[in-house]
Amino acid sequence: MTHVEQIALDNTPEIWLDTLMDTYGLALTKLAYSYVQDWGKAQEIVQDVFLTCYEQYNKRHSIQSYKAWIYRITINRAKDYYRTAWFKRIIVKNSGFDQQLSKQPPTEQFLIEQENNEALARAVLALPTKYREVILLYYYEELTVNEVATILQCNDNTVKTRLKRARDRLKILLEGRD
Repeated sequence: MTHVEQIALDNTPEIWLDTLMDTYGLALTKLAYSYVQDWGKAQEIVQDVFLTCYEQYNKRHSIQSYKAWIYRITINRAKDYYRTAWFKRIIVKNSGFDQQLSKQPPTEQFLIEQENNEALARAVLALPTKYREVILLYYYEELTVNEVATILQCNDNTVKTRLKRARDRLKILLEGRD
């Protein structure tokens, strides 16, 4: 039983929601960002997701996997963003996947790695949605193929195929970088 499932058993909606927010907040924001490529909008989407969770508190006992459930809600909300009339795409300078830099002065190797990481993040974000989401869920969120299939509501083999095709596209996008 996960920490969130344990908290859901005997606590108030506020404690349950706080636990969900602490456990999944940053990961969901990064996930939403991968779709909308706007950090502020991603945060709004995640707030909406947590509002939905709060409203669904009475149904918490029927949820089999909180992680799959909350990721699915986030993906659906991010996709809804594309359906809005005022949606327009922006160019992203910061990938949102960057780690905090250490206090040491940057070395040449560090700068090369940082440039490679930024190029990889830009390449992942340039992939079509169906490939981008499997890459992010599998590699960034470290979910299994089965968990990704559950979240995306598709077959395991579909996830494997999308991962293969996404890797092939990334290879092509990144080939000229060496």
